[in-house]
Amino acid sequence: MPRDELFLTTKIWISNAGYEKAKASINSSLQRLKTDYIDLLLIHQPFGDYYGAYRAMEEAYKAGKLRAIGVSNFYPDRLIDLCQFARVTPAVNQVETHVFHQQKTAHEYMKKYGVQHESWGPFAEGRKDFFSNPVLTEIGAKYGKTSAQTALRFLLQSDVVVIPKSTHKERMAQNIDVFDFTLSDEDMQSIAALDEGESLFFSHYDPATVEMLTNMGKTRIV
Repeated sequence: MPRDELFLTTKIWISNAGYEKAKASINSSLQRLKTDYIDLLLIHQPFGDYYGAYRAMEEAYKAGKLRAIGVSNFYPDRLIDLCQFARVTPAVNQVETHVFHQQKTAHEYMKKYGVQHESWGPFAEGRKDFFSNPVLTEIGAKYGKTSAQTALRFLLQSDVVVIPKSTHKERMAQNIDVFDFTLSDEDMQSIAALDEGESLFFSHYDPATVEMLTNMGKTRIV
């Protein structure tokens, strides 16, 4: 397959935060992926010297090694701080986003600073009976779509990029088949009402979570 038909995204882990370590991480990723450039490079978590890592990313971006740079799991406070001082605005902020945690406040700040909102976990990894949710199921039935397709369509119409994960070919095809219908305003409002405003996985405002992630960053090399 021609390289320009692939879109490669990878990340810098906490253990590779800092200018010199991030530079080495970028070069290592290029070598391991056997490519001259990476389409999108993200900082995985806002811990450690992520400012130094971002400076290394900006340099690699200007050198053509990276087509776009961004961040992941940056809450509004960290994102605003980075955007205020970065020379290259992050192209993307990849955060947990699904119908139960729609990240409405974060979304508004991403729009304000020109950062594309990208969802990881758009299916909430099946938690809270996601795939049998009555609201998603009922709305999807009107369009001949599954609850998963309905949820993806909701995010797309909310200007959120989605990266649904599946290891099954049939479901991959279904995940792509979401561009031939449009949810009505009423449907969008019904799904918006599912938002609980809390993470189903972890919160950076929880001290125990921060300790866990930063300790991983000291011991795990990626």
